[in-house]
Order: sequence, then structure tokens, then C-alpha cells
Amino acid sequence: MKVAIIGGGPAGLYAAILLKKQRPSADVAVYERNRADDTFGFGVVFSDATLDNFEKHDLPSYRRITEEFAYWDDIAVHFRGTVHRVGGNGFCGCSRRKLLLILQERARELGVALQFEVDIGDESRFADADLILIADGINSRFREKYVDHFQPEVDVRSNKFAWMGSTRPLDAFTFIFQETEWGPFIAHAYQYEAGHSTWIFETDPETFERAGLTGLDEAQSAARMADIFGWFLNGHKLLTNRSMWRNFPMIRSKRWVKDNMVLLGDAKASAHFSIGSGTKLAMEDAIALAEAMERAPSIEAALQIYENGRREEVEKTQHAADVSLVWFEHVDRFWNFDPVQFAFGVMTRSKAITYDNLKLRAPDFVAEVDKSFARQVRSSGFDVDTDRPMVPLFQPFRLREMKLANRAVMSPMCMYSAREGVPTDFHLVHYGSRAIGGAGLIFTEMTCVSRDARITPGCAGLWNDEQEAAWRRIVDFVHANSAAKICLQLGHAGRKGATRLMWDGMDRPLEQGGWEVFSASPLPYFPDSQVPRELDRAGMRAVRDAFVAAAERGERCGFDMLELHCAHGYLLASFISPLTNTRTDEYGGALENRLRFPLEVFEALRAVWPLHKPMSVRISATDWADGGITGDDAVAVARAFAEAGVDLVDVSTGQTVRDAQPVYGRMFQTPFSDQVRNEARVATMCVGNITTADQANTILAAGRADLVALGRPHLVDPFFTMKAAAWYGANDAFCPPQYLPGKDQIFRNSVRDRQDLEELRIKAKPKTRAELKAEATKPLAAE
Repeated sequence: MKVAIIGGGPAGLYAAILLKKQRPSADVAVYERNRADDTFGFGVVFSDATLDNFEKHDLPSYRRITEEFAYWDDIAVHFRGTVHRVGGNGFCGCSRRKLLLILQERARELGVALQFEVDIGDESRFADADLILIADGINSRFREKYVDHFQPEVDVRSNKFAWMGSTRPLDAFTFIFQETEWGPFIAHAYQYEAGHSTWIFETDPETFERAGLTGLDEAQSAARMADIFGWFLNGHKLLTNRSMWRNFPMIRSKRWVKDNMVLLGDAKASAHFSIGSGTKLAMEDAIALAEAMERAPSIEAALQIYENGRREEVEKTQHAADVSLVWFEHVDRFWNFDPVQFAFGVMTRSKAITYDNLKLRAPDFVAEVDKSFARQVRSSGFDVDTDRPMVPLFQPFRLREMKLANRAVMSPMCMYSAREGVPTDFHLVHYGSRAIGGAGLIFTEMTCVSRDARITPGCAGLWNDEQEAAWRRIVDFVHANSAAKICLQLGHAGRKGATRLMWDGMDRPLEQGGWEVFSASPLPYFPDSQVPRELDRAGMRAVRDAFVAAAERGERCGFDMLELHCAHGYLLASFISPLTNTRTDEYGGALENRLRFPLEVFEALRAVWPLHKPMSVRISATDWADGGITGDDAVAVARAFAEAGVDLVDVSTGQTVRDAQPVYGRMFQTPFSDQVRNEARVATMCVGNITTADQANTILAAGRADLVALGRPHLVDPFFTMKAAAWYGANDAFCPPQYLPGKDQIFRNSVRDRQDLEELRIKAKPKTRAELKAEATKPLAAE
């Protein structure tokens, strides 16, 4: 077997080592365009988990790597004159040059042929090779040569960064957020060997321009950074090595394999430096390929196993990197935060670390986070304990005169179980049980303002007396038996109306019994959907009046809050999105015009809804489609509604067009809530694959939302919030007297259960290499 590897970086070398170990008789050769000891950049960083993987797959190279590493447990966040150190992280750094030399030495031991200063531009040189590995880096010429096949997507990010080094010693992975006369600069720094540390400097393009960095050479740039961060460098120099300012390219390739060629490392996909995973991904690519080669009956099968099996893990890491880099690109959103809350945001930015696991790692730090959050609550007028505060989820919140006992919300979820718009006993049990279960606020499903406003025949409505009486019964039950507040969500289906029940085919048109549908423009949702009638001015007035009439009925029912549904491609949302609004009149074109009718409806509702009661609006903060609404648009939309009197923006996304391509994941819509809250300066509620109280605490403590809505967790567990209250010791959680014995028991049990789980997690967690090294170097106790 003959294997040719183009690129002598960590991916290529480690793949050569593993494949040669696996097949000692194979002819494995690495071709590198640079010299053997050339390297660009300074250090690389790995987690303990990554080192565990290296130990498993090649012990000799693992041992040599770990002998050279600098270890640390802490992350230090410097911000506005404060330093917050967070332990228990388990990181280690190594010189990139040293890593390459170790891998080269190990490859030679195994009989791998290493050829340097050989520039390969055409794979035909390896016509006799059974396998060709393309590991030629982020600027891969082979990926570009076969661009139509590999189909890479390159997202060049906005921030400027430069990679430098220093002789400044560091005992933690260090983030420095530095305010300057030109704007914010960020330093990501860590020690990789005695007397040497890596420094990555980052800033937004506007600050870069204002600071006069355009056109400076390496030495001049280093001098400027030394001036800005001199107070921390403490006389140590900054070192350069091709340290030019550039923009980071996020690369994703649709295909990784072509014939017997396969992409590895940055050649196939890149991950932003802010999560330190570039070299990790490259070497783990090599591991995945070697494992596939060992299992598969042929090279062709092995390459498919590699691509199919490896892609999910790579994309998960890239998603975490995307979320992290966006946080750094928009750090100005958080610049006015309390420093401890800011540091918590740094730690949890990629969603890989959450409130609970951070509390296990750094309990004192999280205790300060809780106190900071409680001080903010106290400053808003609540008499809460700031010395021994409750977790963020169980801190109160106010919207106008409505006070919520906690920040857990049951999300609006259509039940499709009404009869001619009338809520039934199912709805009474559904809403009543969730209210008793402890949520601070529960939302009705989208309640339709007229018969032709329904999504399906099973949708609830509020356009007649029978419906009003049914809703009043539900509201009265909630108020009489719980501490929950209840919000009425009003909406109109628009072009997504006259469709089947969810379980019969979501958004699919009714085969019979349908009704005429309306939209901003005559564009059907599916090609075979009913073509909606473009709403004219008379139709707009009729719709507005229907909303007003429903709101007046809602007030008579006793609802505590009112929400206007302007999301998910329904009627009002169809005006806002340019994908569904192609009008040429005053209600089409620019965003200001597209917002005109939704704002008219909102203002009419605000005029009849009692001033002491709050109102919210649900928006789709992105259409997840080219040419549609973006996060920046969502900020403009939120500001417009805030000026009209909205108290809360319910931030959802998508469902506007059928060919949208959402990027799912844990808490996947939270970044949009974050952007709206911290740029539009309006309270937000986030929603979207939030499944645990831990995640809710993470979001709230980081200042990414003010309320957290959970949908599916509430579907299967009406007492989700009560259980969370017991887990976190929120003893003041309301419980009806009939259920108090159950509350007492779960609160007692949860103290023990939580303690047992935390002890188990602590025992199960292996010591970090920094801890082991510290123990090994302790002086022996005197006998």
C-alpha cells in the first residue's frame, strides 16, 4: 500500500504516524513545502480530553508531547480593572515548532519518508498511490483546484487579528479586554513553554482603522500592541513571526473525499482560534481516518466511513467556534456589564460550559455571579437577598405592574385541539397543570383573531362569546390556584392558514373545508398551497379591528399580558420579511415600510390594552435564508416596537419560507436574543431547544435574555419549574396547599440528590494534568 501525504503539519504528520503503525509494510511519505523546522505562529493548546485521545492512539508521541507541555487549570479574565480567575479547566500548551519536531521524529522512527522543501501542485505525481491525503492547510490549493467538487463555503469574519508571541510568563489562559481611545482590543494569551507565550490580538474593523493599524508592518504593529498592553506585558517584548493582521476564514466543505484523495485538518474545515481547536481537530481527523482504515474492507469504504463518521463532531466544534467568535466580534454589547457577569459571559460564550458545571469547577466565582445578578434585581426594586441569593432562574422580574415570581416561562405552543376556536377541557388541564407546576409565566398558544385567521381547524380563537367564556374559565383557574401570570398571544395565520393539524402534515393545505387566506403578497407557502390574496387597505383595517376586538375580549378574560405574534411567516410576519413581501406600495420595500402594518396593529392594541399591563411581540430574528431578515434587522424591528411601547421582545427565528436552512443546536436561538437585548436595549425572552434549568441559569446569568421560555420540556413535565426550584433550593416557590406534602418531600430529597450527584461528578472527574503535575512536584513531608 502506498500513501502520499501533502502537507507536513500536525494533521499530515500524525496521520502518517498512525497509518504506518497500522500497516508497517506500507509506503508512507509526507511532502512539505517548507523546511523541517519552519513554523508560523508560536504555541498550540490542547485540553486534557484531547491528550487522553493522543495517549490512546500513540503512546510514544504522547509521552514526548506531554514532557514539553506547560500546564494550567485557570482561565483569567481581565476587564475594566478587575481579574476573575476560573479554575478546573485542564489546558496545556506546547510550542508549535516543538510539536512538529516531535511528530517528525516519531514518523521517522516508524519509517515514514519525510520530504521537505517540495512543493506539490499536481497530484498526478502520485498516480501510483493508493491513498492521497490533502493536509495543506487553510489555504489548500487542492481544495481550490477542485472547488466544484469539494464545494467549500468560506465565511471571512469581520474582526482583524494578529498572532504574536512574548517572553511574558503566564500561569493561566489569559483574556485581556482593553479599552482604548479607538475602541476595544482583546488579547488571547497563554504560555506554551518556559519563558514563551502566545498572544493573539483581536479587534473590530472600525477600531482597527481608528487605531491607524492599516499598512503597518510587523514591527510597527507589535509596537502598537505593546503600547496598548504594556501595563500587563511588564517590560517583556512582543515577538513576531509572519504576524500580519488578517481576517479569519471559517471554512466548511460539502465534500471531503474525491476518488482516493481526502481532505484533513484546516484544508477541509477551520475552527476559530477563540476556542483553540484548530490543531486538535487536525490531529483528531488523523485518528478518525486511521480508525476508518482499520475497520473498512477497502480504501473507498474507509474514506466514506471517515467522512460520514467524522463530520458531525467537526460540525459541532465549528458551531461552538462560530458562537464563540460572534461573541468576540460583538464584545461591545457587553462592555457596560458588571465585570463578574462579563467574565461569566466569557466562560459560557460557546455554550460548552454552563452554570452548573462551572459551579463545580469554580464555586466561589459562580457565587459572585449570583450576587451580581441579585444586586441587579434589587436595583430594579425587589427586596431580594444579595448575600445568599437564589440562582438567576428564581429571581423575580417585573414588566410594568406585572411581577413574576421567577423567570421560567412556558412557551406558546399550539395544541390544535380547539373546537371551532373554543378551548376545551384539554386546554384547562394543559394550562392549569403547568401553572400549578410553578412557571412564573405561561403563554397561550397562538390565539386567532377570526375564523379565517386560524392555522388549522383545531386552532384556538377569541372572536366570539363562547371562546371568551372558555378562556375566562382557564384564566380564573390559573389565578385561583397558582402564582403564575398568563399571557394571551394573538395572531393571524396569513398564508399559512387553512392547513392540516400538525400530526396530519404540518403546513400542508387542507384537502377540503379550507378558507381563503391572506398575506402581504400573493406567494404560496408550498407550490401546491393556496395562493394567498394580497391584503388591501380595507383588509388591513378589518384585520386590525379583529385584533383590537380580541384584545378587548382578552382584557375581559383577565389575562395579565398580551403578545402580538409577528413571527414564523404568519400574516404580520409576512409583511416584515422581504422574502414574503414584494409589495410596491407604502407597505413594501424598505424595512421601515414593511413594518408599517404590524406597527399599526400593535399601536391599536396598545391603545386598548390597559397601561398597567405589559405587552410583548414575538419576532423571527432571522429567516435562515439568503435575502431574508438578519440579526441586524431584528434589532431595528425590536427598536421600532420598543418606541411603540413594547415591554418585551419574544425572540424566535425562522419558519418564514419552506427552504430555510436553520442551524440547530442547544440554545440555538439564544444569540439572537442576546443581540436584540444588548443592542436594542429592550428586555427579551429567549426560546429554542432550551431543555434544562441549568441552561436557563446560564442564559440569564450571562445577560443574554431576561426570561427563558421552554416548550417541549413543559409538554412532558408540567412540574418542570417546581422540580428545578427544589433542585436549587428555591424554598419560596408557590405550591397549592393540596400539593404541599409533595413539595416538602421533593425539596428534602433534592438536597441529598444534588449532593450525591455533585460528589459523584467530582469523583468521576479525573484530575487535570496541571493538578497531577503540581502533586508530583510537591516536596515530600518531613518524617
